Amino acid sequence: MASLKASNFVVSSSSSSKQIRAAISLPKLPSVRFSAPKLRQPTIQSEQLNSKDGLINTIPIQNNVHSTPLVQESSSISMATFQLYAILEAIADRVEMHNNIGEQRDNWNTLLLNSINMITLTAATMAGVAGATGVGAGVSVTGLNLASSVMFSAATGMLVLMNKIQPSQLVEEQRNATRLFKQLQSQIKTLLAVGSPCQDDVNDAMEKVLALDKAYPLPLLGVMLDKFPASLEPAVWWPTKQSPDSNKALNNNNGWTRELEMEMREVVEVIKIKDSEDYERLGNKALNMNKVLATSGPLLTGIAALGSAFMVSSNGPWAATVAAVAGALASAVNTFEHGGQVGMVFEMYRNNAGFFKLMQESIKSTLDECDVEKRENGELFEMKVALQLGRSLSELRDVAKKSSYSRIEGSPMDEFASKLF
Repeated sequence: MASLKASNFVVSSSSSSKQIRAAISLPKLPSVRFSAPKLRQPTIQSEQLNSKDGLINTIPIQNNVHSTPLVQESSSISMATFQLYAILEAIADRVEMHNNIGEQRDNWNTLLLNSINMITLTAATMAGVAGATGVGAGVSVTGLNLASSVMFSAATGMLVLMNKIQPSQLVEEQRNATRLFKQLQSQIKTLLAVGSPCQDDVNDAMEKVLALDKAYPLPLLGVMLDKFPASLEPAVWWPTKQSPDSNKALNNNNGWTRELEMEMREVVEVIKIKDSEDYERLGNKALNMNKVLATSGPLLTGIAALGSAFMVSSNGPWAATVAAVAGALASAVNTFEHGGQVGMVFEMYRNNAGFFKLMQESIKSTLDECDVEKRENGELFEMKVALQLGRSLSELRDVAKKSSYSRIEGSPMDEFASKLF
């Protein structure tokens, strides 16, 4: 009986467990796979791939947006334009260099002038005191004699060096170089703005830069301009062979007429016989004056040094007097030469003479060109000449008429071509 109950319990428990198992078992759901589309890298063939997938490519590719205009823009700019921009960078650097060196040499002029004058006057004062003390009290003034002699000798050496390099003239050279480089810079910028530059323009700009470098050198040793030439020679800062400017013709004769050519030839004659000769004459006067002053200053300080050296002899009072007077005169001469900047005046006349020489050569080279189409436009050329001379067009024509009448009548021309200088 007991075994029957036990078997019944086992059977009932196994059947109940099957029921529970059937009750908690869930039906299997069908598996669904989701496929995410792969992102594609933007390439040149992205538009073709999108069209194959049934998509329309309406968004431009970023790489093409930035690369295509740059390629087109760089291809549209000529190599001559790039070269002119490179020349502009070099010119800007030269402007800065000449400006800085000009300021430095201006400081040289001021510092050397003040230092030499103080040394000379101090030595002259010591020589005078030594002479007066030795005569009155009979005491030894050997220290004052030696000190004044050494100071006069130092002033002589410094003055020889200063007169050799002429700092005021060096400053004027750097000023002119800075102005001319800025002028060339503006010409190239105008060419880039309104014209289409070619390789000839690049070569012309390079030649002008090199000509300016030769006319106004930066270093002092070896290539410094002669400060005391035999006579004034006009400054030359342009290439020896100039190609006439070629502008587009405005009419059949490119703005040139027979009257305009005669007018330009008369202007050249007036510049030659009046302006150029006058500045060469004034420049030679400044040159001769500078030569005398440059020789007198060291000579006087040398005499003062010898006088102070002979103050220990029996002729001490006379030697002291000579030393003091020569030192004072040397200080006055040095102040007049370098304080008055006589070298700068000579350089200014030399540069002005070069300006008029450039105008003559420019007008002659333009008139020598037989083909008027290759010349610069006549009306534009006349306006440029008038502006460079500081005159209006009517005044320029009046000067040409006066020159023609004076040559026919044999009377001298009483008017200069330029009103600026």
